[in-house]
Amino acid sequence: MPKKSVHASGRPPLELSGSIWFRSGDQDWGSQKRMALLEAIDQEGSITAAAKKIGLSYKGAWDAVDTMNNLAGEPLVLRNTGGQRGGGATLTPRAKALLTTFRILNAEHERFMARLASASRQSPDNLELIQHMMIQTSARNKLAGTIQHIKTGAVNDEITLKLSDDTAIVASISSESTVDLGLCVGKRALAFIKASSVIVGLPGGDTRLSARNQLPGRLVRIVEGAVNTEVSIELQGGQILAAMLSCDSAISMQLREGLPVYAIFKASSVMLGVLD
Repeated sequence: MPKKSVHASGRPPLELSGSIWFRSGDQDWGSQKRMALLEAIDQEGSITAAAKKIGLSYKGAWDAVDTMNNLAGEPLVLRNTGGQRGGGATLTPRAKALLTTFRILNAEHERFMARLASASRQSPDNLELIQHMMIQTSARNKLAGTIQHIKTGAVNDEITLKLSDDTAIVASISSESTVDLGLCVGKRALAFIKASSVIVGLPGGDTRLSARNQLPGRLVRIVEGAVNTEVSIELQGGQILAAMLSCDSAISMQLREGLPVYAIFKASSVMLGVLD
């Protein structure tokens, strides 16, 4: 049973949910739904009635029963005579024992989830952070923020994502994507930016760039490779952006840790994602 956590900022709450099931080798066969089917058969004495009770088709119910019978290595449900759709069904002693075990385990699991939910209510920001960290993409940079403004265009929309009080970035995505993602002002979103899309700039230059995002920061880490150098830029809001440039460029720019720089990238280089 899902347990809701309350977020102090008023954002939609994250929920903890989970379930238990039995496995045989690589196959899942004793899921919550199938255990509910066994329980309904035990109560109703009929596959037809049991299937209707839990929202399965007659064929789907028998397919589930056949799977459980095969994987258990012995019958769990016995079909009584009386016609293809009119006969009754009963659980074998093994099935009843299995169902009892599942009830005990499920009750313990619900108590465990309740304890987890209680803990998450004490630290909803940490729960959201864990959720962000579980998302894996090929983009080196992953930033979380709140949508501050949406400028609608004929084909593309400009989305302003506020990362902190001091830092915001602009993403350019199709209007269709804005609708598909359900983007709106105040909604939490994730921004993904490839390190190769980030240009490192030095302050004080006269060069004007068309890139929409030009964020001030300082170099906090430099990792030299055989061909390329990866640098980490700490933005004013504390976020870290990784950028990739050639070793020759890093040398000619005299990059060093602590040096003030700009992280520069186009709005079209920003990919957006949402968690719900």
